[in-house]
Amino acid sequence: MTTFERIKKVSKERGLTLKQVAEKSGMSTNAIYRYNQGVNPKYDSLRAIANTLGVTVEYLTGETSDTDKKKQVDLADNDVIMTFEGRPIPPEDIELMKRLLRGGRNDK
Repeated sequence: MTTFERIKKVSKERGLTLKQVAEKSGMSTNAIYRYNQGVNPKYDSLRAIANTLGVTVEYLTGETSDTDKKKQVDLADNDVIMTFEGRPIPPEDIELMKRLLRGGRNDK
């Protein structure tokens, strides 16, 4: 599987289009599509995409397998897109999860 195919696969799992991933990664709208046309992505671009999708750069480049693609994220990190079953989790639901993890306290 190519880097482009991995990005496309994970984007779909997260409920995002490639254009959305590119924009959230600070890239031009069609930047990711160029990877399917033989353009090799720069490491900084891959790192931005990996951060947007919540995977490692090594997963996107094929250095690790599907079982290694997930990375640890913190619920307090507002720059991470949290998803469940491919759909983004609304901010109010994330706040509810935080409150439950605090034992029902509404501390911030």
